[in-house]
Amino acid sequence: MELQEHQLTRWEGYVDWRNRPALRGRHGGMLAASFVLGVEILENLAYLANASNLVMYLSEYMHLSPSKSANSVTNFMGTSFLLALLGGFLTDTFFTTYHVYLISAAIEFLGLVILTVQARSSSLKPPACNASNPTIPCQEIDGAKAAMLFTGLYVVALGVGGIKGSLPAHGAEQFDESSPQGRKQRSTFFNYFVFCLSCGALFAVTFVVWVEDNKGWVWGFGISTIAILLSIPVFLAGSASYRNKIPSGSPLATISKVLVAAGFNNCMSTSSSNAIANLTTSPSNPAPTSKDAIDNSTAAVPAETPTKSLDWLNKAVVNKPIHSTLECTVQQVEDVKIVIKIFPIFACTIMLNCCLAQLSTFSVQQADTMDTKLGALKVPPASLPVFPVVFIMMLAPVYDHLIIPFARKLTKSEMGITCLQRIGIGLVLSIIAMAVAALVEIKRKRVATDSGLAGKLPITFFWIAFQYLFLGSADLFTLAGLLEFFFTEAPAGMRSLAMSLSWASLAMGYYLSSVIVSIVNIVTGNSKNRPWLSGTNLNHYHLERFYWLLCVLSVLNFLHYLFWATRYKYSARVKN
Repeated sequence: MELQEHQLTRWEGYVDWRNRPALRGRHGGMLAASFVLGVEILENLAYLANASNLVMYLSEYMHLSPSKSANSVTNFMGTSFLLALLGGFLTDTFFTTYHVYLISAAIEFLGLVILTVQARSSSLKPPACNASNPTIPCQEIDGAKAAMLFTGLYVVALGVGGIKGSLPAHGAEQFDESSPQGRKQRSTFFNYFVFCLSCGALFAVTFVVWVEDNKGWVWGFGISTIAILLSIPVFLAGSASYRNKIPSGSPLATISKVLVAAGFNNCMSTSSSNAIANLTTSPSNPAPTSKDAIDNSTAAVPAETPTKSLDWLNKAVVNKPIHSTLECTVQQVEDVKIVIKIFPIFACTIMLNCCLAQLSTFSVQQADTMDTKLGALKVPPASLPVFPVVFIMMLAPVYDHLIIPFARKLTKSEMGITCLQRIGIGLVLSIIAMAVAALVEIKRKRVATDSGLAGKLPITFFWIAFQYLFLGSADLFTLAGLLEFFFTEAPAGMRSLAMSLSWASLAMGYYLSSVIVSIVNIVTGNSKNRPWLSGTNLNHYHLERFYWLLCVLSVLNFLHYLFWATRYKYSARVKN
C-alpha cells in the first residue's frame, strides 16, 4: 500500500540526489529553487569580480595594449558563455544538472587557484615598467607566463560555461509546469535569478574591485576562489529538496537525424503516399518512453500528424527508412521544428550583447581617464557597473510584484507581458544606450582637447553611468525574457541546451565586438589616417564613431527582430 502511494505521488522522469524517484510534496518547489538563487549570488560574484576589472589587470600588470586587453577580455567572456552550450548538452544527454554544477564549480575553482598563484608571484608576471623613464615601453607578457595566464583564464571559462549551462535549468526544473501556480512561480524564479545575479555583481564591482585596486589582485582572485568554493556546500545543502531531470539522450543527435533524414528523403523525392504513412504510434514508430517524455505532467501529447509549417521536414517520417538510424517519429520532427523557429530569436539578441560587451572594455577605459572621485572616496573605474546592477535590483521586484500583476489584469493573460515583448524592450533600450554612449564620448573628448590630453580629465565619471543604466535595463529585460522563452518553448529533452543559447548569445556578442573592432581598424586605417581604435592613448581614438556604428547596427537588428517576433506563434504550453 505504501509503495502504491509513492507511485501515485511520483514525479515521472525525475530523481532525487540519490537517484531514487522524486516525490511530489517532498522534492521541487520554491524552497529547492531558493538554494539555486543563493548559489547564483556566489557564482556570479566569483566570475564578475575578475571579468569586470580584467581589462585593467591585463593592461597595467600584464602590459597589453588597450585594444589587446579589450579583445582578450571579450574573447575570455565570450568563451565562458559559449561553453554554456557544452554544459547544456551534457545535462540533456549524460548527467543531471545537479552533477554538472558540482563538476563545473570544481573546475572553476582550479582555474582561479592558477590565477591567484600567478598574481601572488612577481616571477610569474612580466617585469614592472621603468618608472624613471616612461619613454621605454613596458615588456608585454609572453612565453610560459602568458601560457599560465591564459590557461588559468580558460579553465575558469570552462567552469563558468558548465555552471551557466546547468544552474538556471536546475532551478527552473523545480516547478510544476502543469499548474498555473507552478508556472507563475517559475516566471518569478527567472526574475529573481537575474536579481541574484545582480546581487553577486554588486558585491563584485564594489568591494572586490576596490580590493583589487587597493590591496592587490592576489586578494581579488582569492576572494573569487573562496566564493566559488563556498557555493558548493550551499548548493549541496539543498540536495534533499531537489528533483533532478533524468537525461533523455542527445538532443543534437535527434536534430541531426531529423535534418539528415529529411534532406535525404527530399532528395530521393519520396512519394507523398509513403512520406506520411503510419504516423500513429506503432512498433516501428514508437511513442517516446518515459525517459524521452521526461515528465508525464508537463510533456506535450505526442503528435500523431505533422504540422504544415516547415513541411519539408515532414519527409523525415517514412514507413520504411533507408536505414534504421534515420527512423524518425512525428514528435521528433515537431521538436526540431520548434528549435528551428526559436533560433532566429536567439540570433537577434547577439547584437545587443555586442553592445553589452562595451561595459567591460572601452567604457571602463573611458572612466579611467575621468575624475572618479566621489567626495573623499576614489571610485575604481571597474565599479561603474554598480549603476545598472543597483537599478536591476530595484527594477526586478517592482517588475515581478507590480508591473506583471497589472499587465495580467490589463491583458487578461497569464504571462501579462510576453517573453518576446520583454526581449523587444531590451533591444530598444540598447539602441538608446549606444546613442547616449556616443554623445557622452563626444563630450569627454571635447574636455580632453580643452585640457591638453594630459592626466585625469576634469569631467566626472557619472556621465558614463548613463550608458550603463540603459544597457543594464536592456540586460534585465532580455536575459530574463530569453531564459524563460527558451525553457517554455523548447522540447522537454532539449531545455538545458536551449537555455544555454541565452548565454551563447552573450558569447557571440563578445566575439562580434572583437570582430567589429578589428574590421573597423582595418577599414579606417590607411597611410593617411590613424585607425579609429588603435594606439595607447584612448583620447586619440574615434570611440564616438564606433558607438554610432553600434547604434545603427542595433536599429537594423531590431527591425530584423520585429520580422521574426511578429510571426512567431507560441506553443500550446504557454498561456499568453
